[in-house]
Amino acid sequence: MENTQKVIDVMNSAGKALKAGEIAELAGLDKKDVDKAMKILKKEEKIVSPKVCFWEPK
Repeated sequence: MENTQKVIDVMNSAGKALKAGEIAELAGLDKKDVDKAMKILKKEEKIVSPKVCFWEPK
């Protein structure tokens, strides 16, 4: 499974806005991989930030 899909799945299952570090921990990925995936998801407008440093699916 692609890292971007793992990040989206973790965000959807959490049901709340998460920090990148929390996403990395829950997905079992390295934080650098999560940051790269989130950069792609931000560009595709699939995630939004309701408050500083927290992210959730759009």
